[in-house]
Amino acid sequence: MKLEHLETGIVYRNKKPYLRAVNAWHPSLAALPNGELLASFDLGQGPESLDYRTCLARSSDDGRTWSEPVDLFSDAVQPTTNSVRIACMSDGQLTAMGTRLYRNDAEEGIVNRANHGFVPLDVILLTSDDHGRTWSAPRVVEPPLEGPGFEVCHSIVELADGRWLWPTATLMGWNGELPNGLKSVAFVSHDRGRTWPDYLDLFDGKDAGTVHWETSLRQMEDGRMVTITWALEDESGTAVPTPYRVSADSTTFTPPKPTGFLAQTAKLLPLDGDHILCVYRRDDQPGLWATRAELNGNNWTNHAEIPLWQGAASGMTGADKTNELSGLKFGFPSLLRVAPDQVLVAFWCCEDTIWNIRWIRIGI
Repeated sequence: MKLEHLETGIVYRNKKPYLRAVNAWHPSLAALPNGELLASFDLGQGPESLDYRTCLARSSDDGRTWSEPVDLFSDAVQPTTNSVRIACMSDGQLTAMGTRLYRNDAEEGIVNRANHGFVPLDVILLTSDDHGRTWSAPRVVEPPLEGPGFEVCHSIVELADGRWLWPTATLMGWNGELPNGLKSVAFVSHDRGRTWPDYLDLFDGKDAGTVHWETSLRQMEDGRMVTITWALEDESGTAVPTPYRVSADSTTFTPPKPTGFLAQTAKLLPLDGDHILCVYRRDDQPGLWATRAELNGNNWTNHAEIPLWQGAASGMTGADKTNELSGLKFGFPSLLRVAPDQVLVAFWCCEDTIWNIRWIRIGI
């Protein structure tokens, strides 16, 4: 059950930083029916800049080289910025789900530095039937609960029973509104994204005094769902042991249990049988790491781990949550199995003062 770092390269990096400030964050990967790979990622001058939006690049050589990015869509609603994550569904349709953020004050970011609240936003969904070359207009999704803000941390997950799930988390509004508390949930659609009337509670740390970010959710071969999250003490902002939960009926989950590592912005990929791959920003050691684990029933066992990229420490100490998040140097891995024995990982990282999207191929 070994893991191996095979090769690495760049999906996107600003080639002329002396001319223009363009940085990249938050990639997601999709394999297209025609054999191409598609990567979405966010570009902007800064992580809360007024030109921030999601773009797309393509690869026809298994992820080794990538085209120049193009905007995923041009939003007619202004002044706004946007951030969406892509997924390829079982019928070949592409989905892009995330948020449109209203930027009415050009001197403010997306987060209120006084209380960690977020600007007003819409949850939006776009679809493409031509491999991502054209997209439907963004359709505003009516959330199944009031956020009022929602985190963009995951692509849509299509379940074997036909349901679509969108993992997210509630976020405080600009003036401190938070009617349902801070919790991680998954929106549920029974009609391929037309409506999202229900949600599943994934992680709620109100009683324990913890908050949860960047939750990942996947379905195993046998139908079990597993979810993992980045957990922090709310008061101090320090990380706690990374918890996971398992669902046998795709609706109710076991109580949270520790995975055995300290992870930030962790993402999951089911492998064969009971095996699963997790890639994450590690809290107790520098860099991006991968762990191969086995989910035997509801029990998580770690078998192998390797460092993938060690260019920076995690950067999150809890001293200043909002500004620490904006100042992070790497994170948000996206995982795609590209061969029986290989997984492609894309993530964002700061190298030589430029935030770029890097890929790493892992042997499994």
